[in-house]
Amino acid sequence: MTDAPVLLDLADGVATITINRPEAMNSLDLATKELLLETLTSVAADPAARCVVLTGTGRAFCTGQDLKEHIQLLRSGADTQLFNTVDAHYNPIVTAVASMEKPVIAAVNGVAAGAGASLAFACDLRIVADTAGFNLAFAGVGLSCDTGASYHLPLLVGRAKAMELLYFPRTVDAQEGLELGLATTVVPADQLDAEVGKLAAKLAAGPTVAFGAMRASVAYSAGHSLEDALKFESAMMTRTGSTADHAAAVAAFVEKQRPVFEGR
Repeated sequence: MTDAPVLLDLADGVATITINRPEAMNSLDLATKELLLETLTSVAADPAARCVVLTGTGRAFCTGQDLKEHIQLLRSGADTQLFNTVDAHYNPIVTAVASMEKPVIAAVNGVAAGAGASLAFACDLRIVADTAGFNLAFAGVGLSCDTGASYHLPLLVGRAKAMELLYFPRTVDAQEGLELGLATTVVPADQLDAEVGKLAAKLAAGPTVAFGAMRASVAYSAGHSLEDALKFESAMMTRTGSTADHAAAVAAFVEKQRPVFEGR
C-alpha cells in the first residue's frame, strides 16, 4: 500500500477515498488535509465517479485534527496558520463532501472523532462497523465545533441531543449511534467492506443526476421556507426531467423492462 495519506480507488463507478494515516489514527495534518481536499474536488468533478465512499485505514475512520502538529504550531506562535486551517481546509473539505452532485457514503470502520465525526455526518449514509463509534471531541480540547458539525449534527439528532453531545464529549458506540440516528446501519466489522460495496454499487448504477438533485433539494430546504423549497424542487424536476436517464427510464417502464441508468 502506498504511503500517501489519502488514497483513491475508482472502479465501476465507485470512488473510494481512504484516509491513510493508521499510525496516527487517521488524524489530519496539513499534508493530509490538502490531499483530501484535492481528491474530493477531483472526484466531485469526475463523471466516472457516480458514488463516493469515504473511509479510513486501520482502527480509525478519522480522529480530526492532528494534535501533535497542532501543539507544535501553538508553541511556535503560529496561531494565524493554525486557525486559518478552518477556512483553508476544513470548510472546503466538508463543503465538497456535502455539495457534490452524487451520493456519498461514510464507511465508518473505526472511531470518528472531532472533525472526523463531522465529516461522517456530512455524508448521506453512514455504514458503521459494530466496533466503531463517534465522539464530538471539541470541548475536550477547549475548542468550538467545526467541519459542519453545527449544521449536520442537529439535523441528525435534534438540537437538544446535539448540544448534549457537544457539551459532554463521549464515545457513542455503534448501537447507540444507530438508535440516535448517527448511523444508517450497523454491521459486523468483518462485513463492512462487503456491505458498503453492495450499497455503493447500487447507487453507482442509479440515476446520478437525480440523486444529486435530491441532495441539493434536501440541503436547500434546511435553510429556506416551504415556498422557496418548493420552487427549488420545481427547478430540480425540470433539470432531471431533461436527462437521458429519465427518458430511458420512462421508456423502460412502458416496455415493462428494468431501466439502465447511465448517470446523465
